Amino acid sequence: MAAYLCPPAVIHGKHAVKTSQIVAEVRDSHPHAAWAPRIDSIAASTGIETRGWMLPLETAVAPGNGGGLRVVGREPAQKALAGEGFTPQDVDRVIAALETIPTPQTVQERTAPAWEAVQSYGEHAARGALQIAGLDTADVDCLITSHSTTPALPGLDIALANKLPLRSDVMLLPATQWACVAGTRSLALAADLVAADPDRVVLVVIAEALSTTYQPADDTLESLIVRLLFADTAVAAVVTGRPRRESVLRLDAAWHHTLPGTQDLHRLETRADGTHFVMDRRGPRAVQQTVTAMWEWLRTRHQDSPDAWHPDVLLAHPGGTRVLEYMEQTMPDTWPSGLLDHSRDSYTSGNRGGAAVFDILRRAHDSGRRKPGDRAVLYAAAPGLSATALEGEWL
Repeated sequence: MAAYLCPPAVIHGKHAVKTSQIVAEVRDSHPHAAWAPRIDSIAASTGIETRGWMLPLETAVAPGNGGGLRVVGREPAQKALAGEGFTPQDVDRVIAALETIPTPQTVQERTAPAWEAVQSYGEHAARGALQIAGLDTADVDCLITSHSTTPALPGLDIALANKLPLRSDVMLLPATQWACVAGTRSLALAADLVAADPDRVVLVVIAEALSTTYQPADDTLESLIVRLLFADTAVAAVVTGRPRRESVLRLDAAWHHTLPGTQDLHRLETRADGTHFVMDRRGPRAVQQTVTAMWEWLRTRHQDSPDAWHPDVLLAHPGGTRVLEYMEQTMPDTWPSGLLDHSRDSYTSGNRGGAAVFDILRRAHDSGRRKPGDRAVLYAAAPGLSATALEGEWL
């Protein structure tokens, strides 16, 4: 396995949403929640002050259209009121009053504008990645896409094939449900594709509008954390089977790991009012198991190295800072400190889901700290519970 990765394009959500705005909205909506007295400390513990969303906070918390008439409908309500002897004037007043009653947005109202944003941001990232790689849309032989919170059929692959546009014979590989592991797993798949044909050019595009999981009516502690964590981002990168002048990372090996019986720990649920991200407090401990398994993979892979092997940079998206801390605590004592600096830097502006590893990689590239020969490990874990890691070398 030898694949070459060009620097990714990263497009952050243009609407800056401050943690203080979220805290104010949640405190106003749920003043009597059991966790309400601790909301400031909970928010501060995330370490996130601002995150970028594709749509503004006002869009996420706005009531749905139709008010209290949504369930029964205007015409049936008018007929029912008239049948009870209400005068036409009284009917009009009652209907007008019902229309002012706020109701949650429907799944269509929440998803439709986000899906439009995902396509637009994805296109922007795709064009940026091709420009960075010194390539044109006509050079693309395969497109891998992922977007988990805006389900659509056709999906992002078809949308980009038309918007860019791509050649009609381009292989389209959509992976809507990869979620947080999309960054590493798409690179692993791209590496397999160019290994089969080194002349292939693979374009990877991941666009996530995670803010669609912001549900104002939810009052659990877990829903508060979801509100505080997520950011919206689109990323894209080019993978080739032969080194290019623009290549910055060679990918040499991939590892996959799935924990049985953990499918309920993190999940998306689509309800009448949109998509809800549901997580179990046991989740971080399960993610830690995949980290331990990855350490063993690396140890076995380099057990015959004449010198003690260690990565020079670790680009990791384990879902949260608790697991980053666990990674630091469990990695060998001989490994240098600061391996997760770029990962921590990315988390200060939100959890980007499947786009996170590309964002972390971009930060590593832009830092100026990386040099040819640096050994890199990329890692991500996702609902399932599933993880993928890659090992490579900076060029």
